[in-house]
Amino acid sequence: MSTVIDPAPPDFGRRRLLTLAGAAPLALTATGPARAEPVAPVTGPVCRLTPQVTQGPYWFDPRINRADVTEGKPGAPVRVTVTVVDGACQPIAGARVDLWHCDAGGVYSGYDGQGDDHRTGAKGQTFLRGAQITDPAGRVTFRSVWPGWYEGRTPHMHLKVFLDARTVLACQLFVPDALSEYLYDNVPAYRRTGRRDTFNRQDGIALQGGEAMVAAVKELTDGYELALTVGVDPAADWKDQGFGPGGPMGGGMGGRPPGPPPGGFPPGGPPPEGGFPGGPHRQALTGEARLKAIVPGI
Repeated sequence: MSTVIDPAPPDFGRRRLLTLAGAAPLALTATGPARAEPVAPVTGPVCRLTPQVTQGPYWFDPRINRADVTEGKPGAPVRVTVTVVDGACQPIAGARVDLWHCDAGGVYSGYDGQGDDHRTGAKGQTFLRGAQITDPAGRVTFRSVWPGWYEGRTPHMHLKVFLDARTVLACQLFVPDALSEYLYDNVPAYRRTGRRDTFNRQDGIALQGGEAMVAAVKELTDGYELALTVGVDPAADWKDQGFGPGGPMGGGMGGRPPGPPPGGFPPGGPPPEGGFPGGPHRQALTGEARLKAIVPGI
């Protein structure tokens, strides 16, 4: 069952956050202090901060607190486990984590002008979106489906972390290209007339995020688990450097998570994130060139 989520409940980890905010700003480090006892989720210990990237134009706040975001959407089932820690590998309880991504056909809920023909509409819908509050171990778990693809972007999921009503991190979660390729070719929900044109090693946001945003993947009896540990600076005040507030689409950063730009998006829907309207157009690779783009090290 889903419930409406308050973006800033009174006890939103405030006591812990005030303590953390009084400390010196955390640095980007490869390893944490020797005294730190790291959290060890599926992805292993993390003692560094996750890079900030654009939230993209497809974010809005449906204010729905739920673990299952599928709303009946077809696709390969996944369980997404996100662990939020600080720069010393200490779990952060009481953080709000938002998850959203496109469906098997590459369409985001809430917007029109999408799909291969740029005419698919999903305005007023909320599929594949949700938020949860981290537990004492800093974890949240969502039930979703493997993300689809759309022109100009590699498959991905979006994450935002809020502390005490402030956005402290926007990042993306990336998955192995080879597994995506297999699912897209063999699972009916993902079959389309065209083939995806962008892979992890061609995607600017994926390259910016690096290994810190690549999920650990585990095969389960009823689907897959995607696990990512996200390192945040509790004193950070996030600003979008791409599309969205503070980026080319205009708008400023207020105390509450922003939505689409005033007046909505231009005709045809929002541009793919990380690029100019229309996105980068690539010829879909075939044969050996496609294999080399998908499989690392060959």
